Amino acid sequence: MQIKRDYTKPLFRDHRKKRGTWRWILLYFLFIGAFLFFVDSQFSKLQLMALDMIGQAPPPTPFASELATQGMNLFMSGDMQGARDYFRRAVLQQPQNVDYMYEYGRVLLELGVDEPGYYQDAIAIGDQAINANSNDPRGYVIKARAIDLNGDPANAVPIAQAGLQRDRNFSPLYTALSSAYRQIDRYDVALDSAEEAIRLDPLDPSARRVYALALIWVGRYEEALDQLEQAVALNPNLASPYFELASMYRTLAKRDANGGLDYYALAIATYEQVLSFQPQNAKAYLRLCETYTEIGEHRRGQGYCEDALTINPQYPQAWRALGQTMYPQRNYEGAIESFKTCVELGSDEIECYYLRGLSHYYLGECNDAWTILSDALTRQRAVSLVADDEDPVIINTINGLRLITENCEGYAGRALPQPPTPTPIPPTPIGS
Repeated sequence: MQIKRDYTKPLFRDHRKKRGTWRWILLYFLFIGAFLFFVDSQFSKLQLMALDMIGQAPPPTPFASELATQGMNLFMSGDMQGARDYFRRAVLQQPQNVDYMYEYGRVLLELGVDEPGYYQDAIAIGDQAINANSNDPRGYVIKARAIDLNGDPANAVPIAQAGLQRDRNFSPLYTALSSAYRQIDRYDVALDSAEEAIRLDPLDPSARRVYALALIWVGRYEEALDQLEQAVALNPNLASPYFELASMYRTLAKRDANGGLDYYALAIATYEQVLSFQPQNAKAYLRLCETYTEIGEHRRGQGYCEDALTINPQYPQAWRALGQTMYPQRNYEGAIESFKTCVELGSDEIECYYLRGLSHYYLGECNDAWTILSDALTRQRAVSLVADDEDPVIINTINGLRLITENCEGYAGRALPQPPTPTPIPPTPIGS
């Protein structure tokens, strides 16, 4: 049998072409897999690059050092809330950096003057700094100051003393000790500590402020005034020293035999200085309202209280002060509404009670007047440290209740609320 063969085709099959095709397919899938892995692992960067190409990329995250620098600039300019935000972000980036935590703590202490809740945040930052470096005295400063200002000065003292064991030449530790000692009535040690703080760092405004407070408590008012004026000069953009200085002027005005108008003028100028660099400072408007009320310019004071409430309608102290400007102008309806709002916003200031009760009496609303004045009397007796006939609030409240019994129908002869009978001290057991 003859086999015919087609010589145009190879004798054996060529498998090389098939093997080459599968190799390219495999390489193709490997390339696709590698590309997808790269895109997935670098998605954020590639997304930013794409957004940047079309001009929509977000700004890059700043370094912690940049955030801290911004925070310090805002602190020095008096913007405490702005400084808080930047330092908080810096600490979040570098939670072991005591430099950032210390400055953050200082900002929180300043904010706590008006919002005491920040003191708890400062205590936590002080603990964090101590845990990060127990040999650095700055964490002890923040924690001691915050605990003291939060109402626990006795426990602030050992913390500041622990800081001194790390560095006996760190001025803020003596500032913290002075403040705490003053709060527990150890005025001699408070003065010595403040003087040591100033000796170690004469350019520290906090030391000057704390020294002034210690001087006030021992009656050295003129020296305290000098220290507060120096504190303001050392950081002219920080609001808190201005308020302390203006308060000192008002204190001296009340002690001045000539009426204190010069001191009141200085206080007003000081509050206006705050408004020159913080025009939305509701507290400065409130203090201007109170100052004008003290010198009898009630109409002018009312305007400043209204300015404060325009900025912050939830400001109970401003509602109280507004009522105090209306009451002497015999706008009893307005005074009642202001004092009522003061109470509704959570204030326990006694003026919001007894002056509201008196306003009801002068409007002939005897039932409301009796109820509110009786409540005010109970509240004031619970906190007063002097006898009824020595407390002006109690005197005015009892006089209001007496007027009701004399002039209101149905109240004639009604007994006035009497102070609670003191609990007798039990006899000492025999043999003890």
